Amino acid sequence: MQLYFCSDISSDFFSLNEEESRHCIGVLRHKKGDIIHVVDGKGGFYKTEIIGDNKKNCEVKIIETQTGYEKRNYHLHIAIAPTKNIERFEWFLEKATEIGIDEITPLICEHSERKDVKPERLNKVLVAAMKQSLKAYLPKLNPVIKFQSFVSQENSHQKFICSCDAEKNNSLKKFYAKESDVLLLVGPEGDFTKQEITFAEATGYKTITLGESRLRTETAGIVACEIVNFINS
Repeated sequence: MQLYFCSDISSDFFSLNEEESRHCIGVLRHKKGDIIHVVDGKGGFYKTEIIGDNKKNCEVKIIETQTGYEKRNYHLHIAIAPTKNIERFEWFLEKATEIGIDEITPLICEHSERKDVKPERLNKVLVAAMKQSLKAYLPKLNPVIKFQSFVSQENSHQKFICSCDAEKNNSLKKFYAKESDVLLLVGPEGDFTKQEITFAEATGYKTITLGESRLRTETAGIVACEIVNFINS
């Protein structure tokens, strides 16, 4: 199954944007009368029929609608330091979306080697991963924020900060409660500083380990994502 994305669906008749239309009509050679499936990134999954096969403006009508498609009963938010090599961060976004994640915040820490990201590019990675993995929810990508500003925000989720120096028995598997909303902090190359960990703990975060191996930032993010999804499976 090939999915297409349209974020603004307000009636039974709508059009794909130029990029999606070009892929649908120009690349995959769909034509008027063909059935295609569209997601809106908000849980809507639509079976549609092509009624206008223009390469720049593919028009469709909805035949069948599913709302809340494969909605999870927990919210997973990972705040993670962007990697120096942006391709590694894009890999994290792609794989986390495929596994299942709701919200991502790029986090600037003391040891961060990258201070900014290009949200347009990163959102394209998220959209592509959502479609490839046949999901109907597009993860929310928040603006870049400094560590202390983010950690100081009020949040009712279970809150964890991942650290290489955490005690071995303080594992995410041990402390995460199934079906609970959860916020995980993943640090940069070089990990969080002791001062950052102390500050996070003072605001209600539990310091945890993801295992005995020393992981790259993007790998740690994926491992955290997989642990939460596995516990809830």
